[in-house]
Amino acid sequence: MSVPMRKLVSFLFALLIGMSGAAAASGGADVRLPPAPVNRLDEESLQRGARNFVNYCLTCHTAKYMRYNRLTDLGLSEAQIVDNLMFASDKIGETMTVAMTQANGKAWFGAPPPDLSVESRIRGRDWLYNYLLGFYRDEKSATGWNNLVFPNVGMPHVLWELSGINKLVETEYEDHEQATAGAIAVKGLSAIEPLQGHKYAVLQVAPDVPGSMSRVEYESFVADLVNYMDYMAEPVKNKRIHLGILVLLFLGVLFVFAYALKREYWKDLH
Repeated sequence: MSVPMRKLVSFLFALLIGMSGAAAASGGADVRLPPAPVNRLDEESLQRGARNFVNYCLTCHTAKYMRYNRLTDLGLSEAQIVDNLMFASDKIGETMTVAMTQANGKAWFGAPPPDLSVESRIRGRDWLYNYLLGFYRDEKSATGWNNLVFPNVGMPHVLWELSGINKLVETEYEDHEQATAGAIAVKGLSAIEPLQGHKYAVLQVAPDVPGSMSRVEYESFVADLVNYMDYMAEPVKNKRIHLGILVLLFLGVLFVFAYALKREYWKDLH
């Protein structure tokens, strides 16, 4: 290896070590996200998710890269879309926008609510699912809410009437190994946070005041919403999945005939 190459490798190695040290020194919580129970090929779930999105998200957030008429791909007729989902637009070919301006959003919330068209591709569906389950009451925050997945988030918990009010539960452990075992035992959303004295705490969100939905109902509601957001971020992916399944079935049938031909061709040579 040449001298310049050695220097480059040494520099990159030192940079990685420095980044690792900085991450460790930051003391951030290790958040553990259970997988989102979604299936983007489930049309009924996607239809419910579209309804949830329009009713609860589209009042503040936009989806400016998604057109209403694209919802026909989910098995909805144009009449159903116009009657049940179009509250902020007049034409079915328009995108999902809201009346609130960026200036109003910044004045009311401190920052304009982000567009959600491709949020699933940015954050990931597991992150979105647990984020919507991770809100808890925090009187110290400006909104009165905080989030285990996104600490000190500026967004209030707009779904609290459905989910109820949650509280943050903190369990202290003597070392990281015990805390890891405790987080695994939670079997749900949790975070491991370092404390002073080389101790660790496992944080989790627990019900405090019930909402209009049970825990199971709310988790299903969120799963449908995230499923739709995952679809909305890449609608054509569903067609690719269906096409891929057809190709695999075709190749499977072709393999049967190819194998039969091979046996017929070689039977006289064995």
